[in-house]
Amino acid sequence: MAKEIERKFLVASGSWREAADGGTRFRQAYIVTMDDRSARVRLMDDQRAKLTIKIGSGAMTRDEFEYEIPVDDARDMMSKAIGLIIEKTRYKVHHHGFVWEVDVYAGAHEGLVVAEVELGAEGDTPALPNWLGAEVTGDPHYSNQYLSTSPLVSKADHELSYSPF
Repeated sequence: MAKEIERKFLVASGSWREAADGGTRFRQAYIVTMDDRSARVRLMDDQRAKLTIKIGSGAMTRDEFEYEIPVDDARDMMSKAIGLIIEKTRYKVHHHGFVWEVDVYAGAHEGLVVAEVELGAEGDTPALPNWLGAEVTGDPHYSNQYLSTSPLVSKADHELSYSPF
């Protein structure tokens, strides 16, 4: 069993792009969603697929089980999804010894850009890049599980003042 320990932030500017990789397109859907657990299927660049089970209700830490699955199985599971299929492109940005993942959402959540950093322990204190905005760690409104079943409160609240592309 692996532990997922992460912090999450809104992104305030596009300067992260200078250090970003080429990105990976994700389509993900939830097939089970409860307050303290979820099962999701994720398709990456239409070439690889994973099934992920997350258990726990901590703000920063949850148990995570992740398995490669056949792409056709992932597509079949997505057809049975609860709520929306999340569409986003994930970019990796290295910053002072940590890898930040910047998710640029498309589809129903276009305009939302969120950055996450995975930690080795809850006490880790990564240097925060200057392109970060407000921290939303533990705010359920920014979890992909929530986004799959609920629209943003106000899309305008999350629109960027810059173009993420």
